Amino acid sequence: MTVVVYVEEPGDLTQQTLAFARALGGPVHAFIAGDPVQIHGVEALHLAESDAFTSYAPAAIAQALVELVERLAPAAVVAAGTERGNEVLAHVAAKLDLPFSANCVAASQADPLQVTRARWGGSLLEEARLHGAVKLLTVQPHAVQAEDEADGEPAVERFTPALSEADRLVRVVERVEAAQGGVSLADAKVVVSAGRGAGSTEGFGIIEELAALLGGAVGCSRAVTMAGWRPHTDQVGQTGTKIAPDVYIACGISGATQHMAGCKGAKTIVAINTDPEASIMASADYAVIGDLHEVVPAISEELRKSRGT
Repeated sequence: MTVVVYVEEPGDLTQQTLAFARALGGPVHAFIAGDPVQIHGVEALHLAESDAFTSYAPAAIAQALVELVERLAPAAVVAAGTERGNEVLAHVAAKLDLPFSANCVAASQADPLQVTRARWGGSLLEEARLHGAVKLLTVQPHAVQAEDEADGEPAVERFTPALSEADRLVRVVERVEAAQGGVSLADAKVVVSAGRGAGSTEGFGIIEELAALLGGAVGCSRAVTMAGWRPHTDQVGQTGTKIAPDVYIACGISGATQHMAGCKGAKTIVAINTDPEASIMASADYAVIGDLHEVVPAISEELRKSRGT
């Protein structure tokens, strides 16, 4: 039962996806479109080469994957449940006329495949059966324990897919990096976020100060980006960035379902809110009932004192 894993880039999400694929049983093969990356612990690495892959081109990547599927006849194709992973596998499903199950957290080895997947921003789990000669799945980010990278260099097979003009039509032509430096929101071990309770753009000054003291990143809720106080790249949530820090400090955030879908991977959630009945309290490991404009500066001051600064 060969399983093919679409690899966007090396990292924790790739290791989670590989762990999910190995649990399905059988040898695991990796598929990469474009520049090769270091992937260990797989049976083989299939590298699709084309000038179309100098930037992200979802239909072209999908076509290369379709050609590999038709040649290998794997039991399943798995990708990380990122925006790109879901998009590429949706194209593959359309090309092969097969069903596709997104954001899975578990799967059996039965036929049809029994899958458990996150729905409604992670607020509920759905049990379903996935039919089809080739099972197409993506893995919900931070829902599966990543395995340590296995040893062993895989055999590398290079191939050039036959791409049409339609496959090349949609592609990324420019990337604009976030203006802020430092640790990225997706990779930060500590994230300090604020919601409408921050009050204004200037209200994030104390949030930035605390994040800097903790070596973390600044996040925010959707309401903040809609108000224009912070850029969309800072948004934590279902339509923003999904994070999995060691500590998530949510200041003045009520805890709407869409926001919690973005931070549910956090190991520890600290909520600072004036409302003891706020929805986020049901998910918080620690709660501070108070005004963030008083509590956050007090935390920062104590941190400075403990460090003698």
